[in-house]
Amino acid sequence: MPSYYSDLIIAANVGIMLFFTVAVAPTIFKVLPPEWSAAYVRTFFPKYFLFLGITTALAAILGSSNYLRWGLGCAALLFFFNCYWLIPRINAARDKQSSQVFKALHWISVAINLAQLAGFISILIRHA
Repeated sequence: MPSYYSDLIIAANVGIMLFFTVAVAPTIFKVLPPEWSAAYVRTFFPKYFLFLGITTALAAILGSSNYLRWGLGCAALLFFFNCYWLIPRINAARDKQSSQVFKALHWISVAINLAQLAGFISILIRHA
């Protein structure tokens, strides 16, 4: 039964990640002026990564196998890495107008997020 809850949490995380990527982010940058969208994103992303890290850690605890628990634990650590290490450096690079550093760090953050999303989807497909 705990593995059912793990899969449910993973499915919810997939929904959150897809909704933000497909609906929220494009709308923010399309509708809000640049200074407002930047302020919103700086406030949103730490909460996004923290929430997903906590829920993924919970899914890891409830996982049905050591392999799943290990994989989800790594994914949770990557959410925390994004929240507490990458985001502050991305914001600092933006503040210093270091566009190359900003782009590189932002790309790393996006790549990690996409890898996590792909991993979550593959877990759900295997457990279907």
